[in-house]
Amino acid sequence: MFDRIAPTYDLANRVLSMGIDTIWRRKALAAIAPVAEGPALDLCAGTLDLTLELLEHGAPSVDALDFSAEMLAHGRPRLPEGAPVRTLQGDAQDLELPDNTYATGLCGFGLRNVPDNRKALSEVFRVLRPGGRFAVLEFFRPVRSDAKAFHAVFNNVVLPTVGGLISGDRAAYSYLADSMVTYLTRADFEATALDVGFELVSGAELLPPVASLVVLKKPVEATS
Repeated sequence: MFDRIAPTYDLANRVLSMGIDTIWRRKALAAIAPVAEGPALDLCAGTLDLTLELLEHGAPSVDALDFSAEMLAHGRPRLPEGAPVRTLQGDAQDLELPDNTYATGLCGFGLRNVPDNRKALSEVFRVLRPGGRFAVLEFFRPVRSDAKAFHAVFNNVVLPTVGGLISGDRAAYSYLADSMVTYLTRADFEATALDVGFELVSGAELLPPVASLVVLKKPVEATS
């Protein structure tokens, strides 16, 4: 499905969020700054929006991993020539990456599509260096009444209609809408991360109340 919508994915994101997604991404970068202390991981990297942000903020190198080869293929031409980026097709639940490697990590709106978030978070915990931070931008299942109302309109009307018109694939954007309704709440996600071993640095809803930002830290004393 993500391979199918890759050619129009960036345009759909800009239109659906009215450009606010760029502000969300900058907030995520600010939450893990500075990023110049070592390699960075962009998990569920898609078309490399966050990879580009990491480079602009001084990351010395970035490994960008996604399950969809077409998403990565459409992102590569956006990279500056000679950029220190590896694009890797792989499974977030089973990272073929060494322990204690990355100083920082990010995941933008991807963990909702990973079947087992506990496995994915355990893998991120393993590959992060002790003291490393991991920021997650995500559409968690809302619990507040205002957020529920906003989600209902956005999911049932805006997302499948606008996303379908831009991509020509209404079914894909209907799936994305359904995935928000069936996903974890932010509290559930944070509890899973704590159980894996992370420390919770912060967790908050962003505006408008459709997206959230969770910032996690691997304890300094942790070794794997």
